[in-house]
Amino acid sequence: MTASNRTFAQIRQALLDREEVALVDVREEAPFAESHPLFAANIPLSKLELEVYSRIPRLNTYVTVYDNGEGLAQIAAQRLQTLGYTEVSLLEGGLDGWRNAGGELFIDVNVPSKSFGELVESQRHTPSLAAEEVQALLDSNADVVVLDARRFDEYQTMSIPTGISVPGAELVLRARELAPDPATRIIVNCAGRTRSIIGTQSLINAGIANPVSALRNGTIGWTLAGQTLQHGQARRFAPTSEAHRQIAAKDARRVADKARVGRATLADLQRWQQDAARTTYLFDVRTPEEFEAGHLPGARSTPGGQLVQETDHVASVRGARLVLADDDGVRANMSASWLAQLGWDVHVLDDLQPAHFSEQGAWVAPVPAPQQAELISPHTLAEWQAHGDTAVLDFTASAHYVKRHIPGAWWALRAQLPHALRKVPAAERYVLTCGSSQLARLAVAEVQALTGKPVFLLRDGTASWIAAQLPLEEGETRLASPRIDRYRRPYEGTDSPREAMQAYLDWEFGLVDQLARDGTHGFYVI
Repeated sequence: MTASNRTFAQIRQALLDREEVALVDVREEAPFAESHPLFAANIPLSKLELEVYSRIPRLNTYVTVYDNGEGLAQIAAQRLQTLGYTEVSLLEGGLDGWRNAGGELFIDVNVPSKSFGELVESQRHTPSLAAEEVQALLDSNADVVVLDARRFDEYQTMSIPTGISVPGAELVLRARELAPDPATRIIVNCAGRTRSIIGTQSLINAGIANPVSALRNGTIGWTLAGQTLQHGQARRFAPTSEAHRQIAAKDARRVADKARVGRATLADLQRWQQDAARTTYLFDVRTPEEFEAGHLPGARSTPGGQLVQETDHVASVRGARLVLADDDGVRANMSASWLAQLGWDVHVLDDLQPAHFSEQGAWVAPVPAPQQAELISPHTLAEWQAHGDTAVLDFTASAHYVKRHIPGAWWALRAQLPHALRKVPAAERYVLTCGSSQLARLAVAEVQALTGKPVFLLRDGTASWIAAQLPLEEGETRLASPRIDRYRRPYEGTDSPREAMQAYLDWEFGLVDQLARDGTHGFYVI
């Protein structure tokens, strides 16, 4: 089936009319971060089958795919049709077509949320303190508490001295427990700007009595000021008392009502989920640990702070309906208040009882039925390697490959297999792996078609090789593809160049003007 074309003008009008729009960039994340439309969702062709069913769950959604002339979009369109999607189009002219038609293009990732954060600060004048001011408060043992609004793993990588991990959606629920004296100053930080702005404004919107400020420019600002970060810290929020929960729930509901968040029952949810003409996402905004202990059937674990920060990673259909759930009356309401301002049709489930959280375990992404593959054990692979004539292809994330991989394995991008195989010495047989073997399994038939040789799948992937305590290599030893699968964020890690950090901040400062030029965002600020 041949995919039709959809124009920039058609997509722009659909966004303005608040229709459902799934505009999908099928390049790898690094080129995506160099240039893309505001509401484009990045679902790389390399792992399309593993992500698309959860991110675009309704098969008759209007899906438009594009690339930048690499030839990936046509393959993606055909693959989507094979997966059952019935309304698949190509963006007319690809990325150049968008640009030439006058469409605004953005850099970086999670741009809707980051640009919205800048809009919030510009309109609400969210208070902030420079890194030097916060350092002076800490040095003088002032009555101050630093709350880190990022994910716990980000906090552990680097954190402000004395900082406590309180991911964004937890702030209103936990702040009174961590700063019970209204005179205590609360400082909210992230790595850059967005989550500290949204976290600080969350506490202000909820009416907490304490003075609250964002750490201006986050850990980037701290580093640029020449100040020392901590590493490997494990300070986390404590349980919240029932009295504080009730106060926070009342405050959060007031904020949600002001943002015009919808209310919903389980009966509403069931009716919406049966609607074939509208996409509905169900997100549990509590911590992953709480989700695993018990959650609503069909819900996806999306901690609220990250849901607001990375909405496009999970809800890739702009204009869809979002339904949020928690068990405390705080986190869903606060998360929904921001999503509503971000232009989403968002509802919070009311009157949930403990018995409703009946499913247990981690969220499992829906994927197509696994393709057939001949499996081998780690020890069989080790024997084959000892005799030669066996090539190992590793399709894991490049960062995981660099950290550790099977000796002799070549790292490759699935979407670039024809090019990658030219770099790999010809072999009599090929063994494919990745972290779990799930992605590698998708490439088995493709490698067979390209090489004409027997292709095998390492059972349970590189994890089984590690479990067997077989030797490992590290580093960029054999790269058959360029490492473009992940964009290097200037605010992650501890070794980003100072110039990149400053350039990132300068870019964020210009986002409000760029939003105005784009004109399709539909954001508002309460």
